Amino acid sequence: MTTAGLALSDYEHLLAQPGTDARWRVFEITTRVEVLQPRGVTRVWLPTPMAVAPYQKTMGDTYHPGNGTATMIETNANEPDILGCSWDEGVEPILTLVSRVATTDYTANLKTPTVPPPADLSAFAHFLKPTRLIPTDGIVKTKANAITKGAGTDFEKARAIYDWIVDNTFRDPKVRGCGTGDIRFMLESGNLNGKCADLNALFVGLCRASGIPARDVYGLRVAPSARGPRSLGLSSDDATRAQHCRAEVYLTGYGWVPVDPADVRKVALEEPPGNLAIDEARVKAARERLFGSWEMNWIAYNFAHDVSLRGSNRKPLGYFMYPQGETDNGALDSLDPDGFKYRILVKEIVT
Repeated sequence: MTTAGLALSDYEHLLAQPGTDARWRVFEITTRVEVLQPRGVTRVWLPTPMAVAPYQKTMGDTYHPGNGTATMIETNANEPDILGCSWDEGVEPILTLVSRVATTDYTANLKTPTVPPPADLSAFAHFLKPTRLIPTDGIVKTKANAITKGAGTDFEKARAIYDWIVDNTFRDPKVRGCGTGDIRFMLESGNLNGKCADLNALFVGLCRASGIPARDVYGLRVAPSARGPRSLGLSSDDATRAQHCRAEVYLTGYGWVPVDPADVRKVALEEPPGNLAIDEARVKAARERLFGSWEMNWIAYNFAHDVSLRGSNRKPLGYFMYPQGETDNGALDSLDPDGFKYRILVKEIVT
């Protein structure tokens, strides 16, 4: 079964769109799932690449659920598209999803405000709302006010929040997966350690509490970094554990601006010899580059929170970036690809 998309013969045309000098790269991502201990009806849900963004174009998804059934669950622009699959008892639950995505590096022009204000502000309301794990009141609002005190514009406030996170948080390699993104707990406990879904959610929550639209963008690293930091890229074709959350903030006059304070802390922790000082040259370079640009050796899935999986009895997920599955015995551990039995492989298609 295949969703609508571009054929391989269309790649060259896509990579040479008129009116732009941007270089587009094409990646093929293959996710294979095999549930080893099914019981009763087995269900699996996979995130699929975001269809359209300034930095990404989806070129089609092909999926094969064996003797099961599969449905591409398409939602609105603010919710994720989900591949949902099910297998009856006695049917071997094996699924393969192949997605093809084109990406181009994404840099906002922060020197001059050139983006006209939108005629309708209602589209931004969704990105100011609190979520279950990202509240905008209480300690989050108090901290946001303290960080942005003295800042006049939304640009100055967003940069102050970004710098505060870079200066005061730490990447914790012991955290499972990408973290939970529970920012109230982080601030109340004073434990500002975490991974990308924690640190970038903190940025998003503090921005929203300051009245600035912001959103997490959940996705997957798909290639090595061409800009130097080995820690910010994929080291092989195996992306099974390469999930990564980024963020965007909407700034008046500049539009949606890409940011990633969590990856600044990743550079500080992981670049040789490790545990670099915040004023070390590589960390300073990452800090400046990652407020306003993303290297697109990464693909985006969605920017959804509180995600309900169709057909599941579980409570909504805080975010949807990992394969999810369940049997009559309950939910499978999405952060244990060996036990859940899934693998994600990536290759770049060169035309």
